[in-house]
Amino acid sequence: GIPYRGVLYAGLMIANTTLPSKETAEQPYVLEFNCRFGDPEAQVLIPLLKTDLIAIAQATVEGKLQTQHIEFEPRAAVCVVLASGGYPGNYRTGIPIEGLEQASRMPDVLIFHAGTRLQNEQVVTSGGRVLSVVGLGDTLSLARQNAYLALEQIHFEGMHYRTDIAFDA
Repeated sequence: GIPYRGVLYAGLMIANTTLPSKETAEQPYVLEFNCRFGDPEAQVLIPLLKTDLIAIAQATVEGKLQTQHIEFEPRAAVCVVLASGGYPGNYRTGIPIEGLEQASRMPDVLIFHAGTRLQNEQVVTSGGRVLSVVGLGDTLSLARQNAYLALEQIHFEGMHYRTDIAFDA
């Protein structure tokens, strides 16, 4: 055993499972785990973090995480990933992305670039998962509204995204 100190991300799926007693129960299944922050999971957590992330990391390295009082803003965040047409299969790159400036100026909206690059002073697609748009709000419903309002400003050929994120909010 080598001691590990750092970030451990576990991608889980909760599924209904029939138990030997014939009852059903929600069971977690591990899809993946990584020694890094999850993407896009961290994009909804870190903006709400009140405690300095560097202080948390330093305490982790020093084995003193238990001394940290970690606080989050009492708000909600919703992240919607914008993907290229054809993703996760074949997709085109180099497609101009419009509306980023307008969307990024909206209050309670953050835009994270993933599959983008600058080409002749224009932001264009360069990957399958292109952008993550995060809406923040005092409620989950408001955070969802802010994310989807920002999405209405952004356009690129073949762009697609899920419309059911936080739908039951």
